[in-house]
Amino acid sequence: MESYTFVADEKARIDKWVSDQGEWSRSQVQEWIKTGALLVNGSAVKPNYKLQVGDEIEVHVPEAVELEVLPENIPLEIVFEDEDMIVVNKARGMVVHPAAGHTSGTLVNALLGHCDDLSGINGVKRPGIVHRIDKDTTGLLMVAKNDLAHESLASQLKDKTIKREYIALVHGELVHELGTIEAPIGRDTNDRQRMTVTDKNAKEAVTHFRLLERYKDFTLVECKLETGRTHQIRVHMRYIGHPLAGDPKYGPRRTIDLGGQALHAATLGFHHPRTKEWMEFEAPLPEDFKAELAKLDKIEKTR
Repeated sequence: MESYTFVADEKARIDKWVSDQGEWSRSQVQEWIKTGALLVNGSAVKPNYKLQVGDEIEVHVPEAVELEVLPENIPLEIVFEDEDMIVVNKARGMVVHPAAGHTSGTLVNALLGHCDDLSGINGVKRPGIVHRIDKDTTGLLMVAKNDLAHESLASQLKDKTIKREYIALVHGELVHELGTIEAPIGRDTNDRQRMTVTDKNAKEAVTHFRLLERYKDFTLVECKLETGRTHQIRVHMRYIGHPLAGDPKYGPRRTIDLGGQALHAATLGFHHPRTKEWMEFEAPLPEDFKAELAKLDKIEKTR
């Protein structure tokens, strides 16, 4: 059990104030208040308690209950596999690892059904998972089969030597052919399920983009990640006024009907964890993405 102590520096509703101090949802904080895991000045309070300046808050975060993760016979598109790792082309709609509300049908369930030798560094719920992409993002993902591979690939991610390039369809007609978005990303204090560009409890985030094709009201771009923050491309493109098409969380209400954001992890390159050989893989756009592009009016380039 982890314990935290805070001193309130403003008057505010307790669940909102505490959730802003860490990556916790308000519903999570409310549950801790109800079970007595959160105390104010040593006493239990109600979820709607209004903090006063100087109140001392104790939070005793309960140990996470490990979910039972079972192997499932789910088809996977394996792009590469050897004794150390797997590269998968993930389909739209597939969650990477089990979590509340998604205990089956995930990539981890499918991987356990495919092989039984995945690294254990990330614990029971995320065996083999080195990095992840969002549920409705398609494309390439690397998975470690042993701890040697996991440590090597994680180190390459940390050192920013892994090549990760995405294809995205965004709203609006981009003016610039090339650009770099360097803006820190943190939790949105008004909606804990969203990320945003902010200076509060934020981490460095850098995305490079290159224009591929212009369409009427849309632009196809290639985005290259220098960092890997949650929802990074989706947040950064929205920040510059060009949210992803089809994005239910960060995009406009009137958009294309793709069942999720038009974002595809197209290129993945890394040094093999054992041989150190540079390996690079590409995955073509999924058929539903290509079908949406075919509906758009292309703007011909002018010399």
